[in-house]
Amino acid sequence: MRTGLFSSPKHSSPARSEATSTSSSYPSSPYRARNTFSEQMMAENIDNAGVIITTWEFQGDATNANFTSMFREYPDEAKKQLGAIKNLQKTMHYLVKHDSSSELLTKAQSLMDMSMRRLEKEFHFILSRNRNILDLESDSNQSSNVSSARTSVSDDVGSTDNDGEIEVENKLPNESIMDDLKKIAECMIASGYGKECITIYKLVRKSILDESLYNLGVLEKNITSSQIQKLDWDNIELKIKTWLRGIKIAMKDIFLGERILCDYVFSSSEKVIESCFVEIAKDRALALLIFPEVVAKYKKLSAEKMFRILDMYEAISTLQTEIEVIFAFNSSSVVRSQAVKSLERLGEAVRSMWSEFESAIQKDTSKAVPGGGIHPLTRYVMNYLIFVADYSSPLEDIMADWPLVVKSPLPEMYFPARTSPSSSVYDGEEGGEDSALAIRVAWLIFLVLCKLDAKAELYKDVALAYLFLANNLNYVVTKIKKSNLSTILGSEWIFKNEAKVKEYTSNYERIGWKKVITSFPEQPTSEMTQEYVMECFRKFNSGFEEAYRIQSTWVIPDQKIKEQVKLSLARKIIPAYREFYDSYRGKWRSKFGEEPIIRFSPEDLFNFISDLFQGDGGSSGSTTTITLR
Repeated sequence: MRTGLFSSPKHSSPARSEATSTSSSYPSSPYRARNTFSEQMMAENIDNAGVIITTWEFQGDATNANFTSMFREYPDEAKKQLGAIKNLQKTMHYLVKHDSSSELLTKAQSLMDMSMRRLEKEFHFILSRNRNILDLESDSNQSSNVSSARTSVSDDVGSTDNDGEIEVENKLPNESIMDDLKKIAECMIASGYGKECITIYKLVRKSILDESLYNLGVLEKNITSSQIQKLDWDNIELKIKTWLRGIKIAMKDIFLGERILCDYVFSSSEKVIESCFVEIAKDRALALLIFPEVVAKYKKLSAEKMFRILDMYEAISTLQTEIEVIFAFNSSSVVRSQAVKSLERLGEAVRSMWSEFESAIQKDTSKAVPGGGIHPLTRYVMNYLIFVADYSSPLEDIMADWPLVVKSPLPEMYFPARTSPSSSVYDGEEGGEDSALAIRVAWLIFLVLCKLDAKAELYKDVALAYLFLANNLNYVVTKIKKSNLSTILGSEWIFKNEAKVKEYTSNYERIGWKKVITSFPEQPTSEMTQEYVMECFRKFNSGFEEAYRIQSTWVIPDQKIKEQVKLSLARKIIPAYREFYDSYRGKWRSKFGEEPIIRFSPEDLFNFISDLFQGDGGSSGSTTTITLR
């Protein structure tokens, strides 16, 4: 109404003391004989409005500590003020329609300007003095208020109509403050002073938003790709940690809170809501969401850095619904697009690092380890994959459209049960329900096992090669069983590879102790010549001493497997030896005197076998007891 209909008065209202003015200070309308009854009614309306408006004529600065807020201190007076302004509006509409040249119109316009100046200061004062209207910084003492504010939004972050407006259904914790702001905004907009109201709102809320983001440590000048390349990873990681701590609060509390407040205060105008919110929040949100894209372009990314990239991917992915709802306006679509773009760039970075990791495994040239223990490559890859399993959700998304392409079919036992090993393309779809991540993890483990096969060939002793394979595959299976990898690969994968571990240990026993196990005849109690008996004991002594001497430096790190192998060896060796020993011990002593043909008692064999696989030459002093059943 103000714009285009009325011109601001050229004179200012007389100076008055705030909250002490009376109606006598504002002159009443001059009565003229030609005034009609309607004109008299309009004059009275203006005079009545003037009494209330001039009582609260603003003088001074709203930032002054002595400023008294009518809305906060005298709510009844504020109600009268809004009523007077509304009546004044109606009077002005009537005069414009019936007597646009009336002096009463000028007087009414002067009163309207006076009332709007007061409302401007009230609006600014309330906004400034109540900076955390929605507890945007999530103060721990006010966390319940934040939760209450969130109840005004539906379960999907915010219910939106076709225009993307978030509806506030329930009264908010600071409803009186919010209601005051809403009443002032509606009054100013209806009176033609919307521009002034919106300017104040944007100015104050921008400042508050910046302060909140600054306190989170995420408000800084946009860092460019060229700048990020000059930083070392430690500095980048610090920035990532700060960003990760801040992004959730920024979206779920600060930006969402800003949207709720804006929707509530300017609920009468969707265009005003969009204008205010987008100008206040868009650039800040955009700067926050560009950062991951810049980091994803860092040229020195390596496999060890992948988890920080996944942290950022997961953060944005988790908040994507909030971002879509909060920034639903067409004019803020760039924020939604940036979130998608950052996810894409982070995903590309993860796939690139994963490929480099696979390549590094294939290029590994390290030697086999002494004693057939766990190879550093096995430890490193499995520990890495355990961390990978904790990021299964983002990795499933990233790898969903990244099929594994190989040159030839792969062994079925090394891949999840539902995957078709007959195809050279493994995309998690062809074979059934297995995910792309499961295929990638299985492929990476397969690469490691292939490398271990090659390293096993470096051992001159075939038995040691099998023990090395058993140790390392068992390490892989154990790590999988004790981590989220078991969910990714499935129980059948574990079952098949546990069977493979048993096969390797069986091969080790068969080859490593062949001379010992075959030293005696299958029927040890049958009649034999003295020479044959002596030869059997010599073979056994020689074979056992040689096996023990060689294998005393071999290791089995897994306690369970170690005891199983010891028990298996004891069962294969000691019962047959005891039977032979008991059958011929007395005869030898009488016939052959003190000739040391019998060097071991069955109890000696128990002790020697118990000392195996310590990796210390048999000097550990182990007191492990083996019980045969």
